Amino acid sequence: MNQWMEAIKAYIPYNEQEERDKALIVGCMETYNNLLTRENPVAHFSSSGFIVNKTRDKVLMIHHNIYNAWSWTGGHTDGETDFLGVAIREAQEEAGVKVVTPISKEIFSLDVLPVNGHVKKGVYVSAHLHLSMAYLVEVDEQEELTIKPDENSGVRWIPVNELDMYIDNEPDMLLLYKKFMNKIKEFNL
Repeated sequence: MNQWMEAIKAYIPYNEQEERDKALIVGCMETYNNLLTRENPVAHFSSSGFIVNKTRDKVLMIHHNIYNAWSWTGGHTDGETDFLGVAIREAQEEAGVKVVTPISKEIFSLDVLPVNGHVKKGVYVSAHLHLSMAYLVEVDEQEELTIKPDENSGVRWIPVNELDMYIDNEPDMLLLYKKFMNKIKEFNL
């Protein structure tokens, strides 16, 4: 068995949502052989970094062009099995930051995220599932931030206590981010 598969199977869910999502992810792994690429139109892996500052009172978000919403950084694994490496690279590319430090190299959260049908680069992409591997990473607030115009129209630090003002059009994502913040507090990360 591959190392990334072992890491998923060894992951200890935080709550019932993660327990059920882990079961669905493992079921997909046992059913499909092409989850690491977008070849699978039903479900495929993505990897994201939940980026916090040193004091854990702000998160770094991008304003995503497709969803017209503030969001975390991340992307498709596109065949890579180093999910943490994908999360770090996506943070660097999408927010322009240079130094992204993992708080842990372990998976921070396993989630199944629905993706609505949308147009990307002039091509319609049908609704599907992202089998999301999330990692908790830290970036210095003094790092220069830059927009990646083909993917986002803004990059900013958002105070944790103001997340609901920025994530008002994606309530499911707000619940996800709040779960992350609860885990950070509970495990004193």
